[in-house]
Amino acid sequence: MNLEEFLMKHIGKMPAPAVAWVEKRMKKIPSIREKMDREYDGLMAGLEPSLKPYKDRYPVFAKLPARGRGREEILHEMESLRAHEESQWKDGFVSGAVYHGDESHIAFLNQVYALNSQSNPLHADVWPSTTKFEAEIVSMTANMLNGEGACGTVSSGGTESIMLAMKTYRDWARDTKGITRPEMIAPVTAHAAFDKASQYFGIKMVKVPVDADSRADVNAVRRAVNRNTVVIVGSAPSFPHGAVDPIQEMSELARRHKVGFHTDACLGGFVLPWAERLGYNVPAFDFRLPGVTSISVDTHKYGYAAKGTSVILYRSKELRHYQYYTTSEWPGGLYFSPTFAGSRPGALSAACWAALTSIGEQGYLDATRKILETADFIKWEIKKIPELRIIGDPLFVIAFASDSLDIYKILEAMGHKKWSLNGLHKPPCMHIALTLRHAQPGVKERFIADLRAAIDHVKSHPEEKGSMAPVYGMAATMPMRGLVSDMLKKYLDLIFKV
Repeated sequence: MNLEEFLMKHIGKMPAPAVAWVEKRMKKIPSIREKMDREYDGLMAGLEPSLKPYKDRYPVFAKLPARGRGREEILHEMESLRAHEESQWKDGFVSGAVYHGDESHIAFLNQVYALNSQSNPLHADVWPSTTKFEAEIVSMTANMLNGEGACGTVSSGGTESIMLAMKTYRDWARDTKGITRPEMIAPVTAHAAFDKASQYFGIKMVKVPVDADSRADVNAVRRAVNRNTVVIVGSAPSFPHGAVDPIQEMSELARRHKVGFHTDACLGGFVLPWAERLGYNVPAFDFRLPGVTSISVDTHKYGYAAKGTSVILYRSKELRHYQYYTTSEWPGGLYFSPTFAGSRPGALSAACWAALTSIGEQGYLDATRKILETADFIKWEIKKIPELRIIGDPLFVIAFASDSLDIYKILEAMGHKKWSLNGLHKPPCMHIALTLRHAQPGVKERFIADLRAAIDHVKSHPEEKGSMAPVYGMAATMPMRGLVSDMLKKYLDLIFKV
């Protein structure tokens, strides 16, 4: 009996507090700890070849070389690595990750980056061009989301935007309401960055369930509000299932209780406004709703900027002030920064500005039309497959499950056909986040054909366990969530292994 079978047999039916109590004590027993480590090490050994495919093909540097390598040699090696990895995303086999990918667009952003490679927004007096770019990025994004008078900052990505907002609400509530035990209310489908903010900033995260369409349960939100609530969160859409939460009702609830409401539009901020203009049914989610006090939106996703930029928006400058860091007592002089980082790559902000201004409204409309037409085709075809069911009513992030087959085996079979899709759990399912890469001729048809073939393979080979399917299955069903966390830490250890 392996560890998973043992835990499911003896512990799986216990209530959560009892499971946590047992887990804490089990970890202290040497024999059990050793058994856990052996199982984890076995899993990691199976994953290492895919995570470290270059160990025997390229030089490995565990320490600085005694003498510097030639630049041509380095560039040749990097070109070889790029060529090896490029085909999968370029040909549309990857969910999300690369959202534009056109060669001329990439070349243009690379040119912009090179022109601004030395700029640093921390030194605004030296590079005022970067502050121009960032101010205009914020203004353009706020305008797109109906934020007349709204303000914000540029961050390094969606996680930082979300964490900055949560830190802001914590400090705002402490200063204006005297709240010292802050709580945020978020649906279980909210991005993991909210849980990260909870852990980093000491904000209790109160998770509420979602309905049959994977949208937040408004009644559960209403019941969760209390005197320590500082912010309520909704997704537009959620990462797992592509569902837009009932933000109008949730934000109005926040407004009545005089707490913040944050719309996480990291994924959909540069899709939903254009989808609405194209005639798609898009629920209200932005600053048109009076209860919405902040929005996170990623420019490096469907804004088609280079990776490393996002925007966090606030309804007022007064609220934004709680995000800023300032110190006036440091011997090094007056120091202040708008986000977590001090020095930042101004070239990324320049490339973001260049992307937004070169694409323009018509460009975003055209791109969104292509993506949504692709999504309509894929949803229609999946609905014809009896073994699958689509979760909710998604727009461009399509999650699907199976009631008759192991969805993780289908996911792995798709992996053998080069597809890199997202495995999810609660419920077990997978999704594809559609991008312009999938709108290329023939890609959507290939996806459906490969999906049908993967299902046929799983049905005709029930004895196959696969290599990744058991990992996904264990992560989804393991009753002791701390053990799953330990496994993920081992995975991160493996990533940093030379």
